[in-house]
Amino acid sequence: MYKYDYIDQTLVNERVTQFKDQVQRRIDGSLPEEEFRPLRLQNGLYHQRHAYMLRVAIPYGLLSSEQLRTLANISEKYDRGYGHFTTRQNIQFNWIKLEESPAILADLAKVQMHAIQTSGNCIRNITSDAFAGVAGDEYVDPRPICELLRQWSTLHPEFAHLPRKFKFAINGAKEDRTILLCHDVGIELKKNSHGELVADICAGGGMGRSPILGSLIKQALPWQLLPSYLTALLRVYNRFGRRDNLYKARIKILVKALGPEEFARQVEGEWLHIQNGDDNFTLAEWDRVAKHFTKPAYQSLTAQTNEQVINLASEADKTAFARWLERNVKRHQVPGYASVILSLKPHGSVAPGDATTAQMYDIADLADQYSFGELRATHEQNLVLADVEQAKLYELWQEAKKQKVALPNVGLLTDIIACPGGDFCSLANAKSLPIAKAIQERFDDLDYLFDLGDISLNISGCINSCGHHHVGNIGVLGVDKDGKEWYQITLGGEQGNNAAIGKVIGPSFYADEIPNVMSNIINTYVEQRADDESFIQTYQRLGVTPFKEAAYKDKLENAKKKEKVGNTVGEDAS
Repeated sequence: MYKYDYIDQTLVNERVTQFKDQVQRRIDGSLPEEEFRPLRLQNGLYHQRHAYMLRVAIPYGLLSSEQLRTLANISEKYDRGYGHFTTRQNIQFNWIKLEESPAILADLAKVQMHAIQTSGNCIRNITSDAFAGVAGDEYVDPRPICELLRQWSTLHPEFAHLPRKFKFAINGAKEDRTILLCHDVGIELKKNSHGELVADICAGGGMGRSPILGSLIKQALPWQLLPSYLTALLRVYNRFGRRDNLYKARIKILVKALGPEEFARQVEGEWLHIQNGDDNFTLAEWDRVAKHFTKPAYQSLTAQTNEQVINLASEADKTAFARWLERNVKRHQVPGYASVILSLKPHGSVAPGDATTAQMYDIADLADQYSFGELRATHEQNLVLADVEQAKLYELWQEAKKQKVALPNVGLLTDIIACPGGDFCSLANAKSLPIAKAIQERFDDLDYLFDLGDISLNISGCINSCGHHHVGNIGVLGVDKDGKEWYQITLGGEQGNNAAIGKVIGPSFYADEIPNVMSNIINTYVEQRADDESFIQTYQRLGVTPFKEAAYKDKLENAKKKEKVGNTVGEDAS
């Protein structure tokens, strides 16, 4: 993984010193809150419902075991014994004291981490495929480009005050595991017919209040020209993006207003003047960064079949171990190796994406023992050990069970993506975590979950969509109605190559209605599905009507009962 050089380390160290002074001036009253707010946000420090929250960057989701131990120490020393991994491949600490925040940033700097640009109207943490460099379907390892663009965008003076926050996703595989089309800019890396690295650029995607899929605006851009082209794109957005309306300030609104073709034309016009400038990447820059992403010291192993791996387990463990292999273990590029997803979604016990101090320490040890000291954070809020010998999978599974991160539910209904919601976030309209817990408790039968197969369920506590509810096969959105918490259901969302935005099915529900609503929707799928048909395939074949009718079945029956009681009372009165 990438290692800081002198420039990187100096920049981060100086930023820590600078922020320490800013915090001290805020505490002694010489720096008022209205002036301090943009400064703390530039360093990832939010003021939430109960305390300060610090969001720490995990660039393109890649972590070393040493870094994870530092995060564990922060959770133990400065927080309440846990951290929350987010859909942006970051980690958040929700109970931070203002006066201690500079010390946390200093601890992070010692292990080449920071919180710069995890907030504010700037280019945020760049996300990518959690299986980059090891995925069996990969065209090209995107991590060198991710790192080059991270360095290009960090503290970029021209783009420090954009109309709104700006998010990149970068993919280099056949399967899109980045939700590329739902980002402000999505970059698809591939090789052209001459074997040269090029990029297709999509712009104008996003979720939130106005969910939109991005549009292709540039094809086969040579990788060296990415900085100049992206500069042109951001200049057009910076110049014409709305600043008078917070809800219409994202680039998706500009692209929609202009139309993708006109937006692309304006970017090309701007790019014409700068495409041959000094900002473009050079081969020397590529070599400087790419050397950090060479393959680890793999052994020469023979690939094992699934049956051979299962036979490593004791007879008593074979069924459970086989389930874990099916859901949590992914194909690797190198024979004899596999990638393992550690589930941070234990049924009903903690919030999706939460990892305790003890879990983080032990997962760091697992990374050292089984995966060359590295791990990855996924946008689904799980962790990945990317390079595990197949012969050691059973041993790893036994160790992962001890830390309760071996639940074989990856991709299943209870592998829920959820934001912290109203329990923590001051922007939220409703709580997310109790809804996730209630659904996980309702669907706690692994046999049943395996029979249902792949279903994505995403929950957001407000329209900002930090839980990505728009792209869940089933989405749940918390809304505020007359000061009360209600929940709106969307169906038909999808991520990946066939990305789609879910549709709202109708009026919202009370919190205690949601488990039954989910049961009714799932029961409809079970009754109506064809052989080997996934939930999303059944939904696409049948349309929304049968699922909507099922979702509102209990409401209609209760309304009829009340009407009947009302009629009876009226008859008695007469």
